[in-house]
Order: sequence, then structure tokens, then C-alpha cells
Amino acid sequence: MASLNARTELYNSFLSGRPWYSEGSNRNDQIIILVAAVSLIITVIMWYTWMMKNLMRRMKYPLPPGPWGLPLVGNLPFVDFELHCYSAKMAKTYGPIFKLKLGSKLFVVVSSASLAKEVLKDYDTTFANRDTPSAMVTITYGGSGMIWTPYGLPWRTLRMICVQQILNKTSLDAVSMLRRREFRRMVKLVYEKVGSPINVAERMFFTSLSSIMSMLWGGALKDDEISSTLIEFKQATVEAIALMGATNLSDFFPILAKLDIQGIERRAQKVFLWFDRILESIVKERIKLNQSDGRQGNKDFLDILLELKDNKDSKTPITTTNIKALLQDLVLVATDTTATTVEWAMAEIMNHPEILKKIREELASVVGNEDIVQESHVPKLTYLDAVIKETFRLHSIVPFLVPRRPSESCVIGGYTVPKDSKILVNAWALQRDPEVWENPLEFQPDRFLGGTTKWDYSGNNYNFLPFGSGRRMCAGVSLVERTLPYALASLLHSFEWKLPIGVHLDLSATMTITLRKKTPLIAIPTARLSDPKLYL
Repeated sequence: MASLNARTELYNSFLSGRPWYSEGSNRNDQIIILVAAVSLIITVIMWYTWMMKNLMRRMKYPLPPGPWGLPLVGNLPFVDFELHCYSAKMAKTYGPIFKLKLGSKLFVVVSSASLAKEVLKDYDTTFANRDTPSAMVTITYGGSGMIWTPYGLPWRTLRMICVQQILNKTSLDAVSMLRRREFRRMVKLVYEKVGSPINVAERMFFTSLSSIMSMLWGGALKDDEISSTLIEFKQATVEAIALMGATNLSDFFPILAKLDIQGIERRAQKVFLWFDRILESIVKERIKLNQSDGRQGNKDFLDILLELKDNKDSKTPITTTNIKALLQDLVLVATDTTATTVEWAMAEIMNHPEILKKIREELASVVGNEDIVQESHVPKLTYLDAVIKETFRLHSIVPFLVPRRPSESCVIGGYTVPKDSKILVNAWALQRDPEVWENPLEFQPDRFLGGTTKWDYSGNNYNFLPFGSGRRMCAGVSLVERTLPYALASLLHSFEWKLPIGVHLDLSATMTITLRKKTPLIAIPTARLSDPKLYL
């Protein structure tokens, strides 16, 4: 009986994390427990090894190579949080396609242009599904928007609406005055802060958010109405982006999802309710306004979506939930990425005075020093376009694009990529490949000059993929091509910028879902234009 009590005490000590060799325990009991623990570990390792060998034996083509991991957790304890750098390092050891076992999930990382082409073009349909983080399933109406919806008819419908109805040239031209209003407001607000430090990314985030909100549903809103909604949306958007990039155990061990160990699901549910309350009120208010014939001015994107919803003969039927999810998608995509890109571009420009000089010369030639930047100037700013492309190349905003999930097992580069694994295309590594790019770590916009389509945003050059490629590449390229250079040109044409005294420019990065500056760019503006009226 005493021996049984002793063993029970040892077992309870083991479960509680206390040493099994606690003072006073019988030495024989200690040896028995040690042997049992070692035997259990060896058995698990042998079972895992046998399972993996069995799986590979049944395949005509092997799984991609990769580092050995531990049973159950795989490579998870050894992976660097800066996954884009870690993956580039692993590619040097294991080749341009390799696997990582993170928890119960198999990741396959692709780091060469030829293999990226296989995934994004040759087998585009097979890889057209997304691997959606559990938090985003909750936040985005169960993945009802365009970004996360599984490939199929519902997704094709949403894509068609975005490309043909919302983001086409006619629709974008129709809301150009709304964009102009927001960028002029940005210049005015910066002018009011002349001589004081400004957080560039934060200022650009608010401008991007107010601009996209104006285009989506703000055509009939007054300034004070936009401002109040802007503050709410900013809070919800920042939290959603944080959750999108959070390391969530539920994504690596789906069996643990219901436990919500880290509380991420609870936070996601709160963000969803926040978004839904705002979007629901906006949609209802617009329907009410349209029914009362009180709508004035040009149509914004919400008007277009509601017309499609009410059109019973439409070939692209959508629901109210689809509308809210689409609005949410566009807000999330158009804000953080734009703000981050402008911040990186400004940092690189400030770090290279010779590049700033060339930009200023081009702006003086195209815009003139007695005028303000207009969106119509953008197509003529070829050097600024090269600067933006070089920013995309060197600072990939989404280093792995949006993860893909194959709908069936297939062969890529001579290796089996299993169904439902998670596919990461390391665009960050592709765009820094020394075999393709001369001096790849240097910021050299001139490499994009020459009037060639080789380096456009079409996704046909797999060494340069800022917006992805294939069926599921970013649908908002046309909007980015208008707004990003417009914003950057406005800041550089209207103001001189310098760092606060004693502050050194830091170009190091940190990764969540996006790759952003580790240290925010804080800069002091000085008015450049002689006429104060140009800032009003």
C-alpha cells in the first residue's frame, strides 16, 4: 500500500511539473518511471518515423525535403518568427521547394520563379483555394468576401463584381473627386504640423482609410460623419490586421480550436461584431436614403453593389452578407498595405538624396512648383513609378503573398504536394534573387526604367510578384496604381522632410502578416511651395 501511495505521489508530481526525483521517493520507483518515460518517447518517435516512411513509400514522387522535426509539434519549436528570412535560409540547404511540419499542418515553401510559375499558373486551379486563418474565418463573415472565399462560382461572382463593376476605369474615374478630397485634406493636415514630428505610416493609414471609405460609401456623407466612422473603423481595422498576423495555435493544431487557448477567437468575434455593427448600419442607412430619393451626387461603390443585389435578372447575384464582406475586404487590403508601402518608400528616398533629387526634378517638370499634384499627373511620373516598384521589390509588403491550399495532391518540381497542405510562395526571396537582380540588396529604381512591360504588375514575371499572379492575384491593382503614386507625389512635392535631431534612419523590418518597418518613420515636414493657398 505504501508503495502504491509513493507511485501515486510521483505520478501527481510529474503532472504538476515537479521533479519526479523528489526527495524521499523510492529509488526503484524512480527508475521504473524513468524507463517508462524513455520507452514512451522512443515509441512515439518510432511510430512517427514509421508513419512518415509508409506515407512516402506509397507515393510515386516523394515529399519535398526539409528539416526533421519532433513528434506532434514538428518544426514548430525551431522556426524563426521572421519566417521569410528563415525560409530563404532553409532554401539554401534544402533547395527551392521544401517542407516544414508545423504542428499537425504541412507547409510547403516555394522559392524559385520556375516553381512559383507551376503553382500560380500551370496548376493555378488546383492551388486556387486559400488557407484561411481561423481568426479571419470569424472576422470576414465566414470567409464570404473575395479574399478568403473558396474557389468556385461564388468566388468568381465576387471577383467579376470587383473587376468589372467596382474597380474598372469608369467606376474609378467616377469617384476621383472623392480621392482628391482626401489627399488634399492630407496635405492640409500635414501643413498644419509643419515643424513638428509626424508618424508617416499613421498619417498615411488615416488618409488611405478615409479615401477608401469615401469611395465605398462616403459619396453622400458629410465631413463630420466620415470622421466619426473613420475612428471606429481605424480601431477595428488595426485589431483585425493584428489578428491576421498573430501566431495562433488553433491554426497549427485544429483539434485545439474549440479551446481557444490564446483567446484569439474571442478577440476575433469581438472585431467581427464591431465591423458588422458599423457595416450593417451603413448599408441600412443607404437603402433607406435611396428609397426616399434623398440620394444626391455621383454613385459610390455601395450604390453599385446594392443595385446588383436588387437586380433579379443579374448574372452576378449577391447577398447583403457578400456586400458587407466585400466592403470589409477592400478596407482591410487598401489601408495597411498602402500606409506601409508609403512609409518604406519615404524611408528609402530620405536615405538616398540622389533619388530624391531625381524625383523633385520630375515633379518640377510634370507638375511645376506653382501647382499641386493631381491624379492626372500620375501616368507621367515614370521615375516615381520606378521608385515605387523598387520599394515593392526590396520590401515585399506581403512576403508570402496570400497562402494557397491545393484542392488535390499534385506534383511540383518533382515532389508531391499533398492535398490541403499550406503553400507559401516566398516572393520576398524571389525579388532578392542575386541570379536575377544585380546588387539585389541595394535600392536602385533605375532598374525599372526603360518603358518595358517586363516589370509591370500583371503577374506574368515570376521574379516580380508584388500583387501575386494567376486567378487569385490582387484585384485592386488598378486602384493602387492611381492612389499610391498620388499620395507619395503629394507628400514629396508639397514638403521637405528631415529626421528629428539625434534620430538615425532604421531600415530593419519585422513581420506579421505584412512586412513593416521595425521602427516607425518619424519625420519633420517643411513647406516647399511658395503660395500658402496651395495647402488649403
